Amino acid sequence: MSVQDRARVKLTDMDTRDLITIDPDILGGVPVFKGTRVPIKTLFQYLENDYSLEEFLECFPSVTREAARHVLECSERALLPSAAA
Repeated sequence: MSVQDRARVKLTDMDTRDLITIDPDILGGVPVFKGTRVPIKTLFQYLENDYSLEEFLECFPSVTREAARHVLECSERALLPSAAA
């Protein structure tokens, strides 16, 4: 199994509860990357404004590459189920 295949397996084994926290005491309940105060929405805003994933990760070092990639992959599967199949 290639390194990429192992990474995909690891990502698909993760649960969104392992990645996202929604707590009224943290930013008023805005969904954030677990263990941080970085809103999930911020990742999408960066990408929408032509920043790269690398730039987002540089600005928010408390977010792991794995967490950001998994959130993007989960979003893709939720929005484009046929593309993920």
